[in-house]
Amino acid sequence: MSVKICDNLRVLRAKERYSLEDVAEIIGVSRQSVAKWESGESLPDIDKCVKLAKLYKVTLDDLVSATIEELEMEDDEEKGKYCFGVVKLQDGKVIVPDKAKEVFKLDEGDALMFLGDKKKGMALFKVGKLF
Repeated sequence: MSVKICDNLRVLRAKERYSLEDVAEIIGVSRQSVAKWESGESLPDIDKCVKLAKLYKVTLDDLVSATIEELEMEDDEEKGKYCFGVVKLQDGKVIVPDKAKEVFKLDEGDALMFLGDKKKGMALFKVGKLF
């Protein structure tokens, strides 16, 4: 599997909980530029890559060549915090990543509570078995 900088930029921004606007302002570009980098429509120049690496607290090498799994496993695991990656809503269902199932000991039939806050986002937590 080849590494794409656009995927790394999306994962790192999500991990740090920055909006497109936040990153654009910090890096000194438009929101549309950040969106294009993350969609793969364009690439940031080397100066912007250096700023992005500093912002996300990764090396330049990791920014452009680390796998998503390597980026997600960085230091936060020691603190009990995880970024399990990006998932898609497919046919009204969210597929829980295998690593999340392993870490939180999720089994078939476990009930998950889905919470949301329009400003802070969404969260899932295990509530046990329903039946």
